[in-house]
Amino acid sequence: MFKVLKVAILVIPVLMLSLAAHAEEVSREQMKGLDEQVQDIKTDVLGIAVELNQLEEKLLYPSNTQVAVFVSLAGGETFRLDSMEVELGGKPVANHLYTFKELDALQKGGVQRIYTGNIRTGAHELKVTVTGKSEGGGDFLRTESFKVTKDVGPKIVEITLAGQNINFKDW
Repeated sequence: MFKVLKVAILVIPVLMLSLAAHAEEVSREQMKGLDEQVQDIKTDVLGIAVELNQLEEKLLYPSNTQVAVFVSLAGGETFRLDSMEVELGGKPVANHLYTFKELDALQKGGVQRIYTGNIRTGAHELKVTVTGKSEGGGDFLRTESFKVTKDVGPKIVEITLAGQNINFKDW
């Protein structure tokens, strides 16, 4: 009886260790499977988010009423752009304060979409106000008005800043 008890005492821990190792192996495989499933779900969610953003833009800004206003700097401009305000049809539609990074991107040829919205077909007044510092360090404030004619289909307008001049391009 003592021998049987002694064998049982030795065998039981060995069996428990082997079961624990097997359980650990199964758990690792299950964890890998769960990680893969989580990554698949994340990919699906990101894809759905992109589709929802595209659908939202189509619903909010249908192509027959959509207008987009872009801002760029003429090549080689060194003045500091501080802020820009845009009014369309007498209503303020955009107001932006520029950070150093945004100004740097514009000076390197970047283009900013400052406004996207809906307007009816026909003529509309676009008023642009720019504030900043000239190359010599003096403050400047400049306001220009332009006429935007909206036809059926999307409309793109580009505002190019050249020195203290505001240029308008109707696409």
